[in-house]
Parts: sequence; structure tokens; C-alpha cells
Amino acid sequence: MTEYERSRTMPSPPEQVYDQAANVGQLGTWLPGGLHVRAGEPPAVTVHDDAAGRDTAALLRSRPEQMRLEWGTRDQGGYAGRLQVAGLDSGASEVTVHLSFFDEGHDPGSRAVTAALDDSLRRLEEQVRLRTGHAAG
Repeated sequence: MTEYERSRTMPSPPEQVYDQAANVGQLGTWLPGGLHVRAGEPPAVTVHDDAAGRDTAALLRSRPEQMRLEWGTRDQGGYAGRLQVAGLDSGASEVTVHLSFFDEGHDPGSRAVTAALDDSLRRLEEQVRLRTGHAAG
């Protein structure tokens, strides 16, 4: 098993960040490029990967009371992940994304995963900023 984790501080309250991150209809605005999520019967979703040209059955659970999203493959158990939003004393938020790859065939490698996570967190911050009017920082 291989695990990756990246965090980013965002200048918005945790509720606003979580609401943007958990909006299934807006996931494509911050997920890694080429990934598209279609909602099914909750918690079921389908993730389409443009690069691989395939759909993967997945699960997406929103835990608003914990400001946490959890996801993973539904049938083969190749990977799982979570996004956690935590409030900071300043009124800002820290967002942490953690990925676990249980099957080496699903792991694109450290460099690719780290770059994708950093880009996704940057894009999530931009979406929150656009929605709330807070300056990016």
C-alpha cells in the first residue's frame, strides 16, 4: 500500500470550503484534470478517467458533521481517499487530502500524485475564492 497526503491553508471559513468541496455537481472544478464524477444512488458515483478512457464504479460519502469527504473504488478496492477541512483560529481553513493506493496498478507514482493533489487543492481554493469573494493567499 502506498499513501500520499497534501495540505493547503485557505483564507475562508471551513464551512464555506467544505460546502464547495462536497458539492458533487462542482467536483470537476477542482478534481485532477481528466476526472469526471457522475452521481448515482448515494453513495454510489461513477468516475470517468479521460486518460484511461474508462469508467470506474466508486463511492463518495459526505460527512458534513466532520467536514470530511471519503471516497474509493467500489468493486475492486484499488484506492481510497479523504478530504478533511479544519478551521484555524484566524478564521481560515486547512484542507488535507489523503490518498491510499492498495493496488500498485492504480498508483501513478509519487511525482504525479503530489502534483495532482497540489493542483487540486489550488483549484479548490480558487473555486472557494470565486464563490465567496475572498482573496487567494
